Amino acid sequence: MKKILVGMSGGVDSSAAALLLLQQGYDVTGCTLNLFEKEATDVNDAKEVCGKLGIEHITVNAPELFRKAVMSDFAECYEKGETPNPCIICNEKIKFGVMLDFALENGFDGIATGHYARIEEEDGRSLLKRGDDIKKDQSYFLYRLSQHQLSHSIFPLFNMEKPQIRQLAEENGLITARKRDSQDICFINNGDYVSFIKDFTGRDFPDGDFLDTNGNVIGRHGGIINYTVGQRKGLGVTFGKPVYVCSKDAVNNTVTLGELSEIMTDTVVAEDVNFIAVPEIKDEVRCTAKVRYNMKDMPCTLTMEGGRIKVKFDEAVKAVTKGQALVCYDGDSVLCGGRII
Repeated sequence: MKKILVGMSGGVDSSAAALLLLQQGYDVTGCTLNLFEKEATDVNDAKEVCGKLGIEHITVNAPELFRKAVMSDFAECYEKGETPNPCIICNEKIKFGVMLDFALENGFDGIATGHYARIEEEDGRSLLKRGDDIKKDQSYFLYRLSQHQLSHSIFPLFNMEKPQIRQLAEENGLITARKRDSQDICFINNGDYVSFIKDFTGRDFPDGDFLDTNGNVIGRHGGIINYTVGQRKGLGVTFGKPVYVCSKDAVNNTVTLGELSEIMTDTVVAEDVNFIAVPEIKDEVRCTAKVRYNMKDMPCTLTMEGGRIKVKFDEAVKAVTKGQALVCYDGDSVLCGGRII
């Protein structure tokens, strides 16, 4: 019997993951990561679910690493004019880093989480594949996981859809069965990332110039961290026609605006690359890719250039944003991914 440490966030997905593993005969322990000051409700819910399931619940502390690897990275990226994705870093460094290390050091065979994705072994490699529920698939957020991390992880919900999961939890009397899913970044209250960045850095971000794509000043913005590429609403000024954020220049404190056609591109480059389905790419590869979580992956051609990956989409995509992830797929398998530059 395998001994598994299950990440318990206090939500229905992780609760159902623990329940399913128990039903499948695993020796299960629940684990909540203590990373920052959070609502006690989530921790208490995780403990209560573990009590209901008759399994032990433990807490693993990693606030210093979380602050440095996730929160600081988030703030620094915004200061540089990028738009980061902290969940990707947290998965790599914390959930499948700190928690997996703790598990293996304390006699567990591996860890499990409530992510919607699938892991399969093929030709000596651990493959990361989409979960069956395409609308909930989270493989995009997991592209940075190493072969070591994938080979010691389980995603019990890979073949389930959300209504099934809630029904399973309700049938087994788990208090999280109808708990609302969290939509925000976990360490930011009410989605107010601007206030978080100001408080975390102790900095003010002054007003600056809005520019058109020819470099002409066309208005004033309210601080560079308030904007992201592709944004159309909430600019604070009107121009008599739809305009979008095309780019941000943190050095000169300017935000460039333009029409929809000016935020469309067919070429994307990413660095800090992680390969999953293959150890490397030498030749041109046909695949699909996406530049943000909530878009459908699109057909493209993938090449390597100086340690970076470059994709040329068959059709232009909208609002490619520095700091976000470019994730490439071979069918349902994650081929590779990197941070957009």
